Amino acid sequence: MLDKKKLTDYRLIGLTGTNGAGKGEVANFLRKKGYGYVSLSDVIREELQARGLEASRDHLIACGNELRERFGPDVLARRAAARIKGPTVIDSIRNSAEVAFLRSLGNFILVAVDAPLEVRFERARKRGRNESATTLEEFRRKEEQEKTSQETGQQLEICLKLADLTIINDGSLEDLWKKLEELG
Repeated sequence: MLDKKKLTDYRLIGLTGTNGAGKGEVANFLRKKGYGYVSLSDVIREELQARGLEASRDHLIACGNELRERFGPDVLARRAAARIKGPTVIDSIRNSAEVAFLRSLGNFILVAVDAPLEVRFERARKRGRNESATTLEEFRRKEEQEKTSQETGQQLEICLKLADLTIINDGSLEDLWKKLEELG
């Protein structure tokens, strides 16, 4: 847990969690508290754009895995770290090496965000991105791919276990913001 520290006492707040759980909303809350924002997924999106590829969920996963394979499992965190200026929330952490690198920067906390599968599927569907999953079962299968523990792959399950704090976001946006206010 937070041991007498408030969430906003940390200079770097890393976010990990399942698709559609509300990481972006946690990031928005922290941005309103004065935090900068860096997304590891945005690092991959830029790579996809440079390659002329659509930023679909399948392409994001494949490209992220390829980058980790070629340049080391912490490559996305290293690239994102170059953009950190002051207190920053770092979104979309998916590999334990990314966690280790960000922890090495000091004054870092990893926050996991989760919600029930059905709730997350509806949220993901409503946000209008190409999730590469149009049914709940496809969404579930895609998530299983993300839980792999290959060194250069997505290690979502491991990252969730490495979290210093887990927020269950199973209610409204107002409920989430209330939880975050209580954490400081």
